Amino acid sequence: MQTLFQDLRYGLRMLLKQPGFTLVAVIALALGIGANTAIFSVVNSVLVRPLPFANSDRLAVIWQSTPQENSFREAVAAANFLDWKDQNTVFEHIAAFREDNFNITGTDRPEQIPGSRVNPSLFQVLGAQPLLGRVFQDDDQDSRSVVISKAL
Repeated sequence: MQTLFQDLRYGLRMLLKQPGFTLVAVIALALGIGANTAIFSVVNSVLVRPLPFANSDRLAVIWQSTPQENSFREAVAAANFLDWKDQNTVFEHIAAFREDNFNITGTDRPEQIPGSRVNPSLFQVLGAQPLLGRVFQDDDQDSRSVVISKAL
């Protein structure tokens, strides 16, 4: 243990003797630690941590592709979705969503917020339950019903 303290004291003396080298070493260490922390945070939140849904390991996203047009992640056409839903023998449930922006009015200034257009079975697929009220039902398909988040 005494040898360790002697080594630490010697290292400190050498670092104090050469402040330029010390400054470069400290900056390099700070940048390296900061970059590793940032990368780990992104990897952890995107790849490691599971999605906040029940059975998230069983969820899949289905895209439509048109190789002739070099398009491989197109939104699924409504008619194709309905065909897939009717002919499905693989998935327990199939749901559709499309991201969109919506306008909220009724105050001094209208505000645009991000949201999604979904079919009624999305909440069943995700296993999501509302805190208040209810989620969409099949008879809400053509109505202007909304589900708002707690944050909104």
